Amino acid sequence: MTRAGRLALLLLLSYWTWRLLANPMRQEVVDGSFLHVVDLMFHEAGHIIFSPFGMFMTTLGGSLMQCLIPIICAVAFYRTNRDVFAVAVMAWWLGENLQDVAMYIDDARTLQLTLLGGHTGAEVEGHDWERLLTMMNALHLDHRIGHIVQIVGALFMLGGLGYGFVVAFGAAAPAMTGWRNTNSR
Repeated sequence: MTRAGRLALLLLLSYWTWRLLANPMRQEVVDGSFLHVVDLMFHEAGHIIFSPFGMFMTTLGGSLMQCLIPIICAVAFYRTNRDVFAVAVMAWWLGENLQDVAMYIDDARTLQLTLLGGHTGAEVEGHDWERLLTMMNALHLDHRIGHIVQIVGALFMLGGLGYGFVVAFGAAAPAMTGWRNTNSR
């Protein structure tokens, strides 16, 4: 990707970072994210993928999978091409997913989020995080855990953006291109 392409992508991610962090835990903002539908596909697939591991992992699998995909992609980008710019973007994507999960956790007691199918958790007898926190006897911690996850997500988004800008402006050019010191022989 060219420097101009990287900067254009970083500007788009900066805009979405501002939108998500200026309006934390707001469903209309999270759902309006260009990645929300992609995240949702990985979330739903996670329930199926983790289903052989019992009810707890089946339930956790949705949120877990949507956060694992950017990590898996980051590892693949780094191992195959040493592409640290792509790793920075994947860190941002992990943070964006954590924003989504944080909102879901925070809603565990109120059950007001509109879920897939157009109903709220209250209308369909709960949702993933209401079940998970109930299983762990921690439902009363939904807001606290949700806010911690939101902060961690914000840090990943900002860190990914910051490092992405460093790489895009050339400060990490040798690592970015897979450069190896051939003079050391």
